[in-house]
Amino acid sequence: MKLFEYMGKELFSAYGIAIPRGKMVENPADAAKAAEDIGGTVVIKSQILSGKRGKGGGIKFATGAGEAHAAAEAILSTTVQGYNVERLLVEEKIQIDKELYLAITVDGSAKKPVIIASSRGGVDIEEVADEHIVKQHVDITIGVYPYLGKEIARRMGLGGRPAVEFARLLTRLYRCFKDKDAELVEINPLVISGDTLIAADSKVTIDDDALFRQKDVPYVEERTSIEKQAHDLGLAFVELGGNIAVMANGAGMSMGSLDTLVHYGGSPANFLDAGGGTGVEGTAKALELLLQTNPKVIFINIFGGITRCDDVANALIQVKQAGDIPVPVVIRLVGTNEEEGVRILKENGIEAYKVMQEAAAKAVEIANAG
Repeated sequence: MKLFEYMGKELFSAYGIAIPRGKMVENPADAAKAAEDIGGTVVIKSQILSGKRGKGGGIKFATGAGEAHAAAEAILSTTVQGYNVERLLVEEKIQIDKELYLAITVDGSAKKPVIIASSRGGVDIEEVADEHIVKQHVDITIGVYPYLGKEIARRMGLGGRPAVEFARLLTRLYRCFKDKDAELVEINPLVISGDTLIAADSKVTIDDDALFRQKDVPYVEERTSIEKQAHDLGLAFVELGGNIAVMANGAGMSMGSLDTLVHYGGSPANFLDAGGGTGVEGTAKALELLLQTNPKVIFINIFGGITRCDDVANALIQVKQAGDIPVPVVIRLVGTNEEEGVRILKENGIEAYKVMQEAAAKAVEIANAG
């Protein structure tokens, strides 16, 4: 579960990590009041679960209540990185002497936490050359103490007071990471401002399987409306924003379907793993979900094992006869009860493909033709 920036900063502050003075608001009037209370120049930041907000127009500077009101109104009335903005963080503009990067996450291969730090913060860490990145695994039986923080600071090229402050901050960040069952705690940038290190941003992800014991962490619903419906049906579904709705059985088959569509120049609207043995009713509900993405075409890719091809065919015809499929359907159907499934479809004017690539290419052709 990802936390919004302001939530992550509140968490950091509780562990003694310095953050800018600020306030979360939900409308322009409150943004103006917050700017007036803070004084001077403020930063107004969209609160969405995505990065690159600045490039997407989701961060603006303002001086005074009037400018803050206008900036807040502008951000709230648009989308940023595809997200509707419902909350803003109004913060003081801090002095920036240097920007660092610091994160703690889980290294699945090593089965240990890993500290990732760099003297080049403020940009995507993926763009920083390896020689400027410090990585240090953590022995969970020992934890993180200031001596480790000082060693990492030395490797980053920090010295003097900033190195001491960095070591102290790292121990606090690790306690937060451990106490809150986090998968990721990230500060980018971690700003050196005079003699103080300030978390100018936050990114925190909590392990979903540990939420039952994290009662003091605010719950954030990340799923879209359609994704929530799919979850309630026990289906793995992720919206992607394209125009070709996709249904397949199995995670590997679903990913292969998306890759094949992209290979032929298509744009998938979603990931949907209908699973095995879904049956007629479950498959029909999955189709109804697909239609909510407003696609230009539906691409169904079934390799029947536990999932029976005739069940998929019957579900498709059930939804079609109810008049609920207003777009073309391209289906690849192979496997258990394949002949019966193909017969059912053919009797209802639907051609079934045997080769996935041919079916995917046809779906892309239809979608691109409008």
